Amino acid sequence: MAKYIGKRLLYMLISLWLIITATFFFMRIAPGNPFTSEKQLPPEIEANLNAHYGLDKPWYAQYGDYLLKVVKWDFGPSFKYKSQTVNDLISEGFPVSFILGMEAIFLAVAFGLILGIIAALKHNKWQDYTAMIIAVAGISVPSFIMATFLQYFLAIKMGVFPVARFETFMHTVLPALALASTPMAFIARLTRSSMLEVMSNDYIKTAKAKGLSRGVITVKHAIRNALLPVVTYMGPLTAGILTGSFVIERIFGIPGLGAHFVTSITNRDYTVIMGVTVFYSIILLASILLVDIAYGIIDPRIKLAGGKKGE
Repeated sequence: MAKYIGKRLLYMLISLWLIITATFFFMRIAPGNPFTSEKQLPPEIEANLNAHYGLDKPWYAQYGDYLLKVVKWDFGPSFKYKSQTVNDLISEGFPVSFILGMEAIFLAVAFGLILGIIAALKHNKWQDYTAMIIAVAGISVPSFIMATFLQYFLAIKMGVFPVARFETFMHTVLPALALASTPMAFIARLTRSSMLEVMSNDYIKTAKAKGLSRGVITVKHAIRNALLPVVTYMGPLTAGILTGSFVIERIFGIPGLGAHFVTSITNRDYTVIMGVTVFYSIILLASILLVDIAYGIIDPRIKLAGGKKGE
């Protein structure tokens, strides 16, 4: 296990370096600069601004400086948010995005598993058809369309939830539902297909022949073995929830990190774009590592390190 984790950490560092490098050069070749949207500045003032932020240095010097700052966990000052650094923006916005993301992940996993298990146990019955209709609808409707739909019917028409902002738990329900709708549908379909495959295995038939109840067979034998595809999806799910929250946060007026990221793109705020990209890349790589480790916990037969196929 230690050898496997060490190897994966090395791969994570290489992947992170590639992401930092690609993001840095994409920002440099993009048209314009952070001061393009300002009023026409005198050449002397623009030169002073470039010198203050180090934009007058050769590209290799800027690249080296940025790599050194990332190692020190210093993403530099924001070009647009006065007197604030990228680290300040992450510290302020990420806790809000994290709360919203965790709520959405919980809803997606909980209801996705429930729908998938019901659909598998009631195969080719009305419960199965109903669960799959919900799943198809969740996959087909983008999260921002779902957000508008929920706002209109549940907030404006029915007045059950607040329309926007982030002040109480009730303010988080609609954005969390909008974020969870698509991954919940994927998890439901994955769980259903995996459960159907597991329920047809010989050891399930043997358990039935021994007289075990359907509840014991389902909980103790079927669900655990059917969870592997869902666990595989948890890595991309984390990334999808976090990046999907960028648009959802704007729709619901939530002061999360996604709002800063979207604004930084329109403002060409290089340091914020690169800092948030690197920060979320670290979260994604870490979540993928945790998913791989979870394989060994759920199914001890899986070899994480060493061993040949079939051992």
